[in-house]
Amino acid sequence: MPLLRFDPSGSINSDFGVTEEQVSGLSGILDDLRTEIVEIDPKQYQSGQVPENKKPLDARFFWLPEEQLAAYEADRAASELGRIFQVANGLHNEIDAVAVLGIGGSYMGARAMMDACCDPYHNELTRGDRGSKPRMYFEGNNVDNDASNALLHRLKAGGYGTTEAEKRFAVVVISKSGGTMETAVAFRQFLASLEASLGEQASAELGRLVIPVTGASGKLHDLASAIGCEQVFSVPEGVGGRFSILSPVGLMPAAMLGLDCMKLLEGAVAMNEHFKNASYEENVVLQYVAVNHLLAKHRNKTIRVMSVWSKALEAVGLWHDQLLAESNGKDGLGVTPLTTVNTRDLHSRHQQHQQGHNDKVFNNLIVENYRTDPLPVGHSAKNQDSLNDLADRTLPDIMEAAVKGTNDALHQDGRPTTNILLPSIDTYVLGQLFQMLMIATVVEGRLLGVNPYGQPGVEQYKQNMNKNLGRG
Repeated sequence: MPLLRFDPSGSINSDFGVTEEQVSGLSGILDDLRTEIVEIDPKQYQSGQVPENKKPLDARFFWLPEEQLAAYEADRAASELGRIFQVANGLHNEIDAVAVLGIGGSYMGARAMMDACCDPYHNELTRGDRGSKPRMYFEGNNVDNDASNALLHRLKAGGYGTTEAEKRFAVVVISKSGGTMETAVAFRQFLASLEASLGEQASAELGRLVIPVTGASGKLHDLASAIGCEQVFSVPEGVGGRFSILSPVGLMPAAMLGLDCMKLLEGAVAMNEHFKNASYEENVVLQYVAVNHLLAKHRNKTIRVMSVWSKALEAVGLWHDQLLAESNGKDGLGVTPLTTVNTRDLHSRHQQHQQGHNDKVFNNLIVENYRTDPLPVGHSAKNQDSLNDLADRTLPDIMEAAVKGTNDALHQDGRPTTNILLPSIDTYVLGQLFQMLMIATVVEGRLLGVNPYGQPGVEQYKQNMNKNLGRG
């Protein structure tokens, strides 16, 4: 099966980009960092002998896909992946909606997979057109009064049909500790709503319809026990929130949507194997890091734009924004990530990007094959729009012309670009992309001299918020 590709040619330019000699010059240190991630980090993590400058070492995300698949192969029913499938498949005929409660890495990966792989109007489809897969909503990622009220009312109203299943919803709550304010408050509110909706059946059904993904201990784990949750899934030790997309954090919502989680993990494994074995010159992870890092270092490209050429991938870009910002934005270092969606944002941001402050590199995320048949412009007897000369051209044709035209325009104004080329949008390719970007983030963090794991700044805001609420 095909791997995604990386084309840095739009940045290999001595006038406004980097040179091949500069990229080649990083081969030694990047090969050393590859060895550290592939060989040294696992030994240090598993032995517990982690140097102080590498604490926390949340490196388990790297080998987690292989772990998940091996456990499933060894004992499908008892494995965590098998239990995920059991719960997801078991609830399809009993519920019509799911509220996924989580913040940051606890929900952004699931949202990215839903937007990328499901019909854009999934939640508006009939139950039959969804194949009985639930509508899915995301909350607990803010403390927005109106948004929370609206979703509580939407869930209470039920589905669009009259079956018993369409009167019911479930809650997936994701938090390692259960102590994050936004998610904890939302869970209290949505749990009360779910319990009220179940009426006399609450004592028997609540434990089935609340699905926690949490740590081995903590407030949410204790609350799950008090509720009597039948299944509790883990946020694995050694996996930070923003690196948890291929754990139950992302897999549970993905399975409920009927997405192919096996292919997702297999795609990540394929990227791991490529990262381990491909030569420096052919290695998409190392080349991506080298070009972007050198542009930041030598060309002052402090803003890294993920220029997404498919609406379905906008949430993937936002997931990457969080991944890169929280991982490497430390000690006064790290670039600022930004997601744009084209051609939409060519009519809003692009003037400034092309002719404003020259501090950006544009990493284009391009889909080569669409899921649906190409839609032609079409011929019309009313040609006031003067489009009949394009009647046989399709939307993919126009998109391809726009990508090339935008890159050419950026190059003319001295702006570097790269292309990440996805063969298609499916879970196998997404698994590759997620793993590529997570590995690349760690490699670049090490190259910068910062620990890509942990988020001390976020913890500070949490402490201040509690203080402002009068809590110790």
